[in-house]
Amino acid sequence: MEVLKGASSADQAAHRPSAPETPLPEGRQGGSFSHRVRLAHRWLGLIFGLSLLLSATSGVLHVVMTWTQSPPPRQGAGSPSLDVARVVLSPAEAVRAAAAHKGMQEKDIPVRGINLRMVGGKPWYVVLPAMPGAPQPPSYVNATDGTVSTTEDAAFAREIAARFLNVAPADDAKLKLGGFLTAFDSEYIVIFRILPVYKFTLDDGRGTRVYVSTATESVARHTDNARQLEANIFSYAHKLAFIPHKGWRDGILVALTGGMALATLAGFALFFVKRR
Repeated sequence: MEVLKGASSADQAAHRPSAPETPLPEGRQGGSFSHRVRLAHRWLGLIFGLSLLLSATSGVLHVVMTWTQSPPPRQGAGSPSLDVARVVLSPAEAVRAAAAHKGMQEKDIPVRGINLRMVGGKPWYVVLPAMPGAPQPPSYVNATDGTVSTTEDAAFAREIAARFLNVAPADDAKLKLGGFLTAFDSEYIVIFRILPVYKFTLDDGRGTRVYVSTATESVARHTDNARQLEANIFSYAHKLAFIPHKGWRDGILVALTGGMALATLAGFALFFVKRR
């Protein structure tokens, strides 16, 4: 363009053509693939990072628990030997006695097994019912005189708990029955699997408690206040146990885990995207 003579420098600058704009690199354009992936990675990491942090720290706590918690007390003397000389009744007679106690005929009572054990220094037949519905305590029939007892199952569970915790006879009053569980709860959770169980608490200043199964003749769970505090932290932070409904809890866990997986995949994609 020809510039007129005598034109001012301002007029000449106004007529001077402007320089073309330099385009942004492809990687920085708002609509580019890498920009969208980077943005998704940032927000996914922000949203699901807290869940990942809770899962990681509670997982570490679960490992530390195995290092810091003392092992359960060494179990005391085993079950007393069976005094077979005092066994007078036959198993069939024991079943008839259990059926009569329930107001039933022998043929009407479903039985899935019969045990013979010593409880309180006496031999007892343990008639295990096979009734549908909630688990029921078995029937105890004295193997000497045919007496039927409804309290011997709890007494047998108490003996198991006392042997496990090494409770001396003089301290027997410190061991208290805390309940009979036919369903899992927030402390005796589904991973322990065995039902029904008796809960016993020991007055030892630590809040010691045990859950006893007479079917397996063993302690199904042993805990105390310190152990349970660590277990609750793990359950609430790692498994979201504070959400009572299992379906909702599982759905939220799947969503959180899926979000963490997406954030990780977005990070992998950013690593391999060619930057210009």
